Amino acid sequence: MNKILIANRGEIAVRIIRACRDLGLSSVAVYSECDRGALHVRFADEAVPIGPSPPSESYLQVDAIVDAARRSGAAAVHPGYGFLAENAALPRACQESGLVFIGPTPEAIELMGSKTAARRAATEAGVTVVPGTSDPLGAAASDADLTAAAAAVGYPLLVKAVSGGGGKGMRAVSAPADLPHAVRAARSEAASSFGDAAIYFERRLTQPRHVEVQLLADHHGTILAFVERECSIQRRHQKVIEESPSVAVSPALRARLAAAAVSVAARVGYTNAGTIEFLLDDETGAFFFLEMNTRLQVEHPVTEMVTGVDLVQWQIRIARGEPLTLDPTRLLEPAGHAIECRVYAEDPDNQFLPSPGRILAMRTPAGPAVRDDTGVAAGLDVPMFYDPLISKLIVWGADRRQATARMTRALREYQVVGIKTTLPFFRWLLGRPEFADGRFDTTFLDRVLQQRNGQPFESRDEEGVRRAAMVAALYACRRSTGSSGDRGDRPGVGRWQRQARVDGLR
Repeated sequence: MNKILIANRGEIAVRIIRACRDLGLSSVAVYSECDRGALHVRFADEAVPIGPSPPSESYLQVDAIVDAARRSGAAAVHPGYGFLAENAALPRACQESGLVFIGPTPEAIELMGSKTAARRAATEAGVTVVPGTSDPLGAAASDADLTAAAAAVGYPLLVKAVSGGGGKGMRAVSAPADLPHAVRAARSEAASSFGDAAIYFERRLTQPRHVEVQLLADHHGTILAFVERECSIQRRHQKVIEESPSVAVSPALRARLAAAAVSVAARVGYTNAGTIEFLLDDETGAFFFLEMNTRLQVEHPVTEMVTGVDLVQWQIRIARGEPLTLDPTRLLEPAGHAIECRVYAEDPDNQFLPSPGRILAMRTPAGPAVRDDTGVAAGLDVPMFYDPLISKLIVWGADRRQATARMTRALREYQVVGIKTTLPFFRWLLGRPEFADGRFDTTFLDRVLQQRNGQPFESRDEEGVRRAAMVAALYACRRSTGSSGDRGDRPGVGRWQRQARVDGLR
């Protein structure tokens, strides 16, 4: 397995390419029309076009991915996350074409990709699930059936898509009168996002924490659990900050969470990387199985930072048939503390609407224990067709206090010119006393955002200082280009932009 095709784009594609290089393997990128000059394309050893810009015509085309692997001579396919990572059609097509799929079996993806089936598997493994319906509620379910099922679960509840994730196809319901509209909205979003309109009902716990356990499982019967990740800071059910370990989890509770996660994975014969997600009652220590993600998680770097384990490398090594040789005890003993901020091309002062466009200049933070996993650079575009995640900023500290201080410093250094980003939002959030004290749950962020009443995340003075610094940086970059308009490898790309791309790959 000397050459791997990455069936993804952006920062995760760059991350996988780096892991391939560390293992001495060649990498093949795929790209749509609008990604022709993207960072992951330039960074890979080879690149293969797979279609027009809309993901339905390129990155979601299983046949195009498999054909690209064949044409390039790749022996394996890594799906990253998103797109086809949780679609059993890709690993099945890989099997039929003699390609290695770097992930779980298609059977495991199908079983755990259905939230209702996953709930049944967890129950069979002896793990408590959040109260809810046990079977999908499809289009054949009548209004009376839905009303009765909701009443049995009890209010408040969540209407949730059976397939997919990322908070899509999910609606909160506080009273019976709100149920019909929530069901229609959830079904519509689920159908458009996952091609499956089936839903189910789940009791809405009032103020839980969201914690998750990373797993690695080889083909020799070994399943290892890692120290938990805290993912409670969410906006509309979407994670925005993750950290490891959780301030709410004791060593004893950590061992119980790990044992529960391993039992679920063993019940379904799971292999490769996956994550078991739980809801945690902060006061009692009771936890409930929520779902399983049959892929690498966006937030995997915080686990890497506190354990020293390269999860992507181990995904590849497991796919090659190697046995896990990691010390299971050490994986549950975090070395320090790590925090990750998901930096999006969104305008936080305009309801977090996407902000696609060209990045004119970009300065990423540096220094000890600061990591920026990015898929963009100066001179490149953030397309309107895809998720607007532009980077993941991760820091490590000897303890949570040092990690918070380091992230605060890194966020101040991070500058982007040309598009709106969520950086001002993160600077505001890390300055709140609730974050400093670790006093939050899954409802925290939505509550405090409602209280802001449209206030900007940075004062005019702060914004003015940053804008002046950005203008000065852009002016200096343009001067370095020269009046002759020094040409790069495509129109509008000059020396300073090429150098910024190189800086972004360090």
